[in-house]
Amino acid sequence: MGWLWAIIVGLVLGVLARGLLPGKQNIPLWLTVVFGILGSLLGNAVARGIGIDETSGVDWGRHALQLVGAVLIVALGTPLYAQIRGTRHRT
Repeated sequence: MGWLWAIIVGLVLGVLARGLLPGKQNIPLWLTVVFGILGSLLGNAVARGIGIDETSGVDWGRHALQLVGAVLIVALGTPLYAQIRGTRHRT
């Protein structure tokens, strides 16, 4: 069940990250999910590092860091994917 939640969270974070970034990100949906999962892991690591990984109630700080991580991963990963595929990244 943990993998299912990771995929769902990765999809939501990846789509939100793509929506927040300017321009069009020419990456497939499966890569959006992977970038969202990686962003979630990055955000969790940062939250753990600064001591806000577990709080009482909703972990808004951790969720915000997960989204920031997803935006960062999508922003860095999209041009890398375009370069590997041999296509131009449009901004």
